[in-house]
Order: sequence, then structure tokens, then C-alpha cells
Amino acid sequence: MSRRASIDLNADVGEGCPSDGELVALVSSVNIACGGHAGDEATMRGAVELALRHGAAIGAHPGFADREHFGRREIPMAPAQAAALVVDQAMLLQKVASGLGARVGHVKLHGALYNMAARDRSLAAAVVDALAEAGRRAGSQWTLVALAGSEMVSIGRARGLKVSTEAFADRSYRRDGTLTPRSDPGAVIADVDAAVRQVLRIAREGIVLSADGAEVPVEADTICLHGDSPRALSFARRIRAELAAAGIAVRC
Repeated sequence: MSRRASIDLNADVGEGCPSDGELVALVSSVNIACGGHAGDEATMRGAVELALRHGAAIGAHPGFADREHFGRREIPMAPAQAAALVVDQAMLLQKVASGLGARVGHVKLHGALYNMAARDRSLAAAVVDALAEAGRRAGSQWTLVALAGSEMVSIGRARGLKVSTEAFADRSYRRDGTLTPRSDPGAVIADVDAAVRQVLRIAREGIVLSADGAEVPVEADTICLHGDSPRALSFARRIRAELAAAGIAVRC
């Protein structure tokens, strides 16, 4: 029997990938690149329009302004500076969304910034506090999407933010619950059957198998598919079908 009746399936979009139009139709929420690692106001507008068309929840996906490395290179930065970067990008997407009659409901960091904030308590605290203050000023709190078991999750909850814990369909894990660094072999799951097995085990049991064979507890509210993967569409189609067969609905 399934452990849960439903789970959110999210995808990172607005990053210049041609499959966005089809991918957004297969997920329940999207994280839109907002001018840091990728995107500009035109691509944001297009991604918001897709989300509205398909009924997907809209979130901001801020990252380091390092397009050469797609925001996946760690950049030393003072916590306050990183927090300002996150808020500025999220507010830019909110401005674009508002112009289309939509709103940003969540914020999920991208790439290296996501992983740094997951483990660095001072960075996580600065980002969480800045997002909470920006939400208060805007009159609408954003949900924080963060790696299950991370510092971002614990600090976000301690500060009173709504937090959605995240796991990944297409990334492997280490036994401490962190993602395998992309520089390591096997960090990205290329086999659709392996991705499906991982998703189903997370949804049914709250367990992910680490790269070295350990069973790692993962309590996930949402599961991510990377939209820049060449396999994103095939993964999304299979995962949707297998979740449905298991009696697990895809919804926020």
C-alpha cells in the first residue's frame, strides 16, 4: 500500500530548454529561472504563461549569476550578499508574474547555491530571514522548497516559514542524505527505470538508496525533475504513469 495518496512533482524551467512546453504539462509545480544562472524577463514571462495554461504552481528558482557554469559552481559569498541575490531574483519573477495576473508561491534555490545553503547554517539563516522579511513586505509569504533533512528545512521551520521538503528523481544520494556531487560518477541518474524505482520508494516508504547501498530516510513533499536534462520528458511521462499505477496522485 502506498504511504501517501499524493505528491508534488516539480521541474526547473525557463532555462532555455526546448522541452519546457511539454514538461510543464506533466508536473504540478515549476521553478522558474529568474535571471541569475539563466533566463530574462521574456523567458520568465513565457514560463509563467505555460504554468498558467497547465495549472502548475509557480515558484522562483534563483541562483548564482554565473551563466558560464549554469550556476553549478560554488562561489564564496557573504551570507547577506547571497540572501540579497535570492530576494532580488524572486522579486523580479514576482513582478513578471503579477503582470500576467499570477503570483509566485514558492522559492527554491538553484544548483551550487541550493547545496551550499543545505549544509551551511549561517547561509541558510540569512536566506531564510531575507525571504521571510520580503514576504512580509509583499503581504504574502513564500513557501520554501529545500532539500529534505537540510539546514534550510530546519531553519525555515524554526523561523515559521512554510517548508516543502524536496527529493530528486534524477540525482543519486550519499548516505548522509546529501546529493552526490555532480563531479562524481553516477551523480546524475540516466536510466529511467532507476529513476522510477527511486521515486516510488521515496513516495511509498520515505526511503532512498544511497550510491553505496545504504537506506536513507527521506521525507519528501515534492520530487524534482531537472528540466535541462535531455531525458526530462521521458522521465516525466514514466514517473507520472508509474505513480498513477501505484495510486499516488501528482498534485501540490
